[in-house]
Amino acid sequence: MNDAIPTHRRTIVIESFDSDESFEIVASLQDERPWADGEDLVSDVHRMSLRMLIDRATLTVTDVNASMERTPHAECTAIEPAFRSLIGVSVTRGFNKEVSERVGRQRGCTHLDFLAKAIGPAVIQTMASASSRRAGLAGIGRTVSQDTGGWLRNTCHLWAEGGIGLTKISEGWRPGVDGYPARSLVEMRRRRASSVSFDEVDEDRA
Repeated sequence: MNDAIPTHRRTIVIESFDSDESFEIVASLQDERPWADGEDLVSDVHRMSLRMLIDRATLTVTDVNASMERTPHAECTAIEPAFRSLIGVSVTRGFNKEVSERVGRQRGCTHLDFLAKAIGPAVIQTMASASSRRAGLAGIGRTVSQDTGGWLRNTCHLWAEGGIGLTKISEGWRPGVDGYPARSLVEMRRRRASSVSFDEVDEDRA
């Protein structure tokens, strides 16, 4: 099966760039039929991209540009301007619902809608990556607030209220100083307990 030619290949690429004022997210989608010859049988089915500019301070969309380079119908591209209706929308909680209401189903394009919804989670990763890069260049560690703000709390099981992530923070763990991936909470507590025991032995000897 590993040598078989795929029936279909969908490639999604999301790239992020940041400046002092904004995050620029460029998401692209390509659908291919690897078995087709590209002459009698269509091999390149979809090629399109969605560029979104997001204000760093408010996390709202300030500009959108949809581009459909390869489509099954010439009329598909007529929907590109509709995605500018996302300008002003916050990419925090509720973003997917706003996307569905503004450009979902008959109001938009299935594939661009998919890309728009993929951009929301990508913004969170972009924020973390931008923070790491800037802190690394400045030679300082990342702060807790940059990693555990309201936008991250309850976004997944790890960062649930009262969950593992927030417990680690409360017990002294800091991003970027414990390897990657970070050790488990159980291991973190075991190492801390061992360290405390050694300190007590040293004090007794003193």
